Amino acid sequence: MKNRVTGIGGLFFKASDPKESKDWYKKHLGFNTDDWGCTFWWKDENGNKCSTQWSPFKKDSDYFGPSKKDFMFNYRVENLVKLLKILKKEGVTIVGEMQEFDYGKFGWILDNDGNKIELWEPIDKAFE
Repeated sequence: MKNRVTGIGGLFFKASDPKESKDWYKKHLGFNTDDWGCTFWWKDENGNKCSTQWSPFKKDSDYFGPSKKDFMFNYRVENLVKLLKILKKEGVTIVGEMQEFDYGKFGWILDNDGNKIELWEPIDKAFE
């Protein structure tokens, strides 16, 4: 598999007050925030419209579990099903079951430090 990760799909972190964080970033850095955070739009090397999500989560969120960290990276991938099979054969810990939505497929793994990583095979058109 040539390209495993094709870009950063999202930056997720815990905040004591997610709304306050979204408001601060909107006011001081110009983020176009909504209920989920902020979506950044860009084009890949083929000119396809792509997105990267920035989202603060509640401090007590368990979405990053089993990792104990206050952050989680989301990486864009080309073929999640194939990549998860390869990673499993390589001994990488797979967390939970793959999930599919109208905006893409999601899978989760742990890195060598126990950080939970979200892998996303996106359907960017769903956000337009």
